[in-house]
Amino acid sequence: MSQSNTTELVRMWISGWVASRGAADPVERPWGWTIDVGSPTGEVGRHVLPEPTEAEVRKLAEATTAPTTWLKLFAEDDTVRPWLGPQWRLDRPGFLMTAPLTTEQPLGQPGLPAGYTLTTWARGGVLRALVRSEDGHLAARGQAGLAGAVAVPDQIVTAPDHRRRGLGSVVMRALQAGAYEAGARTGVLVGTAAGQSLYTALGWTTHAPMASLVLEAATPEQNWVD
Repeated sequence: MSQSNTTELVRMWISGWVASRGAADPVERPWGWTIDVGSPTGEVGRHVLPEPTEAEVRKLAEATTAPTTWLKLFAEDDTVRPWLGPQWRLDRPGFLMTAPLTTEQPLGQPGLPAGYTLTTWARGGVLRALVRSEDGHLAARGQAGLAGAVAVPDQIVTAPDHRRRGLGSVVMRALQAGAYEAGARTGVLVGTAAGQSLYTALGWTTHAPMASLVLEAATPEQNWVD
């Protein structure tokens, strides 16, 4: 895939991701985008580079001082890791993926298993899907940010006790159908390696890898003098 196409897909992903997370509008930079996040779970902001170069990444890293700032670099982990010092922790890799949104379900995909209920709703430009077990516990959930013709599935999670029952597929199909009804025609996401196989089975195509690195807080220097 060409770099220009990757950049456009990343732009689409960002448009729905900020809606899903309630983040600030992305600020365009010569190398990509900066997004203020302010998440209570520990992300102050992120810099997104669809076509990272060593010079740009090193310069950006040197200018970044706020812990829990993330770099999202659309390149292989092994390529970008040598560009950054040990204060930048490499997180699990991601994969930029897309799918056309339709009303049709992929062939061979199971429906909601017996004993589970599915609830979907939309508010503030975000679709949500919740699967509960028979005793009312959370079994799986996910959401999707809507940005016009683009939908970005996000935070797809299955509880450990309810895995391998097709619930992740149920959530994704519900989000895809809801997004289509809302007017979206293209889905874009960044999935983990674990999610990549699920999304591929649902008709998603992988376009590019994404390396994630976070600036960790400096640890106090140890005093070796008594």
